[in-house]
Amino acid sequence: MRLYSGRQTAGIVVLICSVVFIVLFAFEKAGFSFNSVFSGSAEQKQVSNEMEAAPSPEGEPVSPVTDTPPAEFSGEPWVVETVSGDVSYTQDELQSISVYENANEAVVNITTETVGINWFLEPVPQEGGSGSGSIIDERGYIVTNRHVISDAVRINVSLSDGTHYEASVVGVDSENDIAVIKFDPPSGVKLKTIPFGDSTSLKVGQKVLAIGNPFGLDRTLTTGIVSALGRPIKTESNTIIKDMIQTDTAINPGNSGGPLLDTRGRMVGINTMIYSTSGSSAGIGFAIPVNTAKRVVSELIRYGQVRRGSIDAELVQLNSSIARYANLPVDKGLLVSRVGEGSNAEKAGLKGGATAVRYGSRRNATVFYLGGDIITSIDGQKTNSLADYYSALEAKKPGESVSLEVLRGDREIKMDVILAERSSQN
Repeated sequence: MRLYSGRQTAGIVVLICSVVFIVLFAFEKAGFSFNSVFSGSAEQKQVSNEMEAAPSPEGEPVSPVTDTPPAEFSGEPWVVETVSGDVSYTQDELQSISVYENANEAVVNITTETVGINWFLEPVPQEGGSGSGSIIDERGYIVTNRHVISDAVRINVSLSDGTHYEASVVGVDSENDIAVIKFDPPSGVKLKTIPFGDSTSLKVGQKVLAIGNPFGLDRTLTTGIVSALGRPIKTESNTIIKDMIQTDTAINPGNSGGPLLDTRGRMVGINTMIYSTSGSSAGIGFAIPVNTAKRVVSELIRYGQVRRGSIDAELVQLNSSIARYANLPVDKGLLVSRVGEGSNAEKAGLKGGATAVRYGSRRNATVFYLGGDIITSIDGQKTNSLADYYSALEAKKPGESVSLEVLRGDREIKMDVILAERSSQN
């Protein structure tokens, strides 16, 4: 056993007292009261006495916890309703619950099969992509994105009750990334459908909900708001979809083709793509406005394709290389290479080129003609690229007239052209 001198003992006592003082000072600074711990405050004693003096009729102790919010937070967000038993929900929660319960059965999970090549260069079936879709008609019509069923040789749809059906393609529209497919429900089965809303009445800040199958998780609900409206977004097919809805509603792979809903359960958009650096939702998603979908779906069901108008001429997108080579006054616009003989474009006075040139590499060279008009706008919309051209005519039908602004040499000319029917869909 080690012995300590008197001086050492005094030093130890001083050290211990200093440590105790520092600890007590720290607790005091943190707002910790030893009195309240051991004796309780006057308010705590009063509450305790009141609880002991007021037992419940059954003899059970009364809980001080209630569902009543503080007075300063009273208002609509705190409105609660009892749905079943003792479970209460806010008005906002009831709204989301109602939308989901009414719409989720009309959302389907879509999976596809494609054809691949094995090591022996033989075609073999393989798993394709997956996505979502909305049943819009009791006969089994489903609207989804075109890219969800792209290259599919077999399309399977799974309903909320777990049943599976094979679907066929009714029609696709690459310019708006919309497709309509159909399956045949059994006789006597009444399908749940999602009604179309009106995307023109949307407001930034409005609450919206998405139902889909992200990462294969069936009928997942996410909520958010409309973040922006009127976004022009370029698709994989190099076309521009106008007036896209931007939302912070979580949209992930597998949500594509599913509905974007308003708080009344009406479809206001088709969830289509996300902006992300990781491949997962980053709070920036885009949906095709339902008013575009209504017009396209109607044509797909009726004709199997969307009938669109076209200027009957061969057009070349200008760039700086062509502009320098041909000594053109602009490097953006659509150069009219050739005009269809006897076409509406020729009758309107549109001029094509006369000097043939070969552009590109030897293997992939294209031939077009210089010297023709340069289309700079259609109905007031700038046409700097072919994507702009398709966007300007996306809603135009054969037989409709459009106003062109063209550059002929150093002169600007305006003319009206009656559209022909586009020969093929992109």
